[in-house]
Amino acid sequence: MILRPTRVNLAQRAFATCGPRTNSFRSREANAKSANGKGTEGPHIKDLSPKAVSSSEDTSQGVTGDWVLFHPVYTPEELRSVQVLHRNAETFSDKVAYGFVQLARRIFDLVSGYKHRPLPANFDQLSSEDKRAYLMDETQWLRRILFLESIAAVPGMVAATLRHLRSLRLMRRDSGWIHTLLEEAENERMHLMTFMTLKNPSVLFRTIVLAAQGVFYNAFFLCYISSPKTCHRFVGHLEEEAVITYTRCIEEIEAGHLPDWADLPAPQIAIDYWRLGPDAKILDVIYAVRSDESTHRFVNHSLASLKYSSDVNPFALREPDMTTKGSRICFERADSLHFVQESQKLIENEEERVA
Repeated sequence: MILRPTRVNLAQRAFATCGPRTNSFRSREANAKSANGKGTEGPHIKDLSPKAVSSSEDTSQGVTGDWVLFHPVYTPEELRSVQVLHRNAETFSDKVAYGFVQLARRIFDLVSGYKHRPLPANFDQLSSEDKRAYLMDETQWLRRILFLESIAAVPGMVAATLRHLRSLRLMRRDSGWIHTLLEEAENERMHLMTFMTLKNPSVLFRTIVLAAQGVFYNAFFLCYISSPKTCHRFVGHLEEEAVITYTRCIEEIEAGHLPDWADLPAPQIAIDYWRLGPDAKILDVIYAVRSDESTHRFVNHSLASLKYSSDVNPFALREPDMTTKGSRICFERADSLHFVQESQKLIENEEERVA
């Protein structure tokens, strides 16, 4: 059975996602203004006064609201619903994807200086110098996160570009894949922008990132041309590792091993992007980032289970709630079909209600 596109225009996804994290549907009138208030994702030009959008306005402080695509906003319960999960490699392409992830993980660990060893029973009695063999400090964690996020934003953009070119080449609609892939790329980029407020990387670090990005972009580009399914499975396994990394970071903060981050306020860009409270801490940011990574894990494993040439993206109209994405590894192809049909019925019911 083929997952065919529904008759509903995929542009209605903004209508279908009520506030970024709820899956109920709301009217077009309610959608015109966010229930969370203006400015949560940067003010729309129509919400600004003529003076505010004047060409003579001082922009020396830079633009802060530079995100425009859909992204989830989580409740406290959803933030803590994420589980460390793994999808077993079943087919040959799955095993190839998982093998490359393990290789990439070792390379990333080596380049970023990442380490995570089980703590011995007498850890509390060890000297500060001996403890360093088991733990990373805040600077080391930032190095790891910045390197990870500078690479993690590549696959979504590569895949979206190739889907875009395919749509142009075949002169037909894309069935909703492009938007989801672009959302993933922007979301990963915003992770990087958030943590960049905590550390300005050195020239050497930027050079390493430049080289790694160049190699990874071109390698992923060529692999995606030959086997999109394998590439999405690769990203799904890569996001599994990201969830593990951020879970370990959360555990170390809560255990008191990163004292400088214990009460560190969340950057303003993170408060705006995830709509956190004004008193949010960096721990809340990392919880949100981990939830994003679990979403990418779920989406990419689900896309890898679809037929690339013909199946509709089940997340084009709406996404499952965070408790589903955090506790379930993916949708299999039959699950995606059911989810698309369910989305279609919800939209039809809403159209009848507001008619």
